[in-house]
Amino acid sequence: MYLNLGQSVIIPESSILGLFDLDNATWSFRTRRFLHQAEQAGQVRNVGGDLPRSFLLCQQGEQEAEVYLSPVNTATLIRRAEQAGFE
Repeated sequence: MYLNLGQSVIIPESSILGLFDLDNATWSFRTRRFLHQAEQAGQVRNVGGDLPRSFLLCQQGEQEAEVYLSPVNTATLIRRAEQAGFE
């Protein structure tokens, strides 16, 4: 199964480690530091040109984790995942 993050970016369900709301998650200093470090390491991929509303932490196989910034809010992504039959 795959999840559409917006702007024709699709990722496999098995690679998703976490789905986070940017408004809530970035209150934490640790989350901001993690996102900053991931950006410095070139691991952040901005899916859309709009203001990001959520981010996903993903990893495929032995690769380093990637962060996807999505303009789609977490509720919509969760609904898409449920409709696709994710568990």
